[in-house]
Amino acid sequence: MIRVLLADDQLLVRAGFRALLEAEDDVEIVGEAGTGRAAVDLVRQTHPDVVLMDIRMPDGDGLWATGEIAADPALSGTRIVIVTTFELDEYVAQAIIAGASGFLVKDTEPVELIRAVHVVADGDALLSPGVTRRLIERVSSGLRPAPDAAALRQLTEREREVLTLVAHGLTNTEIGERLFLSPLTAKTHVSRIMTKLDARDRVHLVVLAYETGLVQPGWQ
Repeated sequence: MIRVLLADDQLLVRAGFRALLEAEDDVEIVGEAGTGRAAVDLVRQTHPDVVLMDIRMPDGDGLWATGEIAADPALSGTRIVIVTTFELDEYVAQAIIAGASGFLVKDTEPVELIRAVHVVADGDALLSPGVTRRLIERVSSGLRPAPDAAALRQLTEREREVLTLVAHGLTNTEIGERLFLSPLTAKTHVSRIMTKLDARDRVHLVVLAYETGLVQPGWQ
């Protein structure tokens, strides 16, 4: 079962998400929160696999809550999907850098919401090219210090190839097809790269790939 927590200050939004997700045989809603602080407390109590996190909430917004959860080693198994009204929300890139695994817009199709929960629970990133470009712009403009590119030296040539494809948004299955590997082997490579680079998830790998210069901004 994929255990999901809903964090949004609008009861109607939470009710809609709950109705959609509870219709899935492999999804369980473990809690709801209407504020950022309540979301953090509930995550610490329930340890969900996925949190659908609104950005604009009272008593600690979604950006703050995301940072709190991502910084807690005891919650390393929890993945956060930012749910926002507009794709151009100024806080999306900051939330992803803070530790979120992707984003959704609130008017997304129901099937995409369900897919997003499965994708993130499986360890994949959920980023559109537009958000990724803005993310890299924030990083390159000094939102946080860039790591030493020497960190990449500990990767094998194959791992560098895999990291490049992760940075371009490919799933494990797509990486396997591109490099003539099984999806399981591709997933193993990604896991090893995360361990070597001390990355929380695939989104963090995307950031590292750009910050270290392995991949250059400007791809479509």
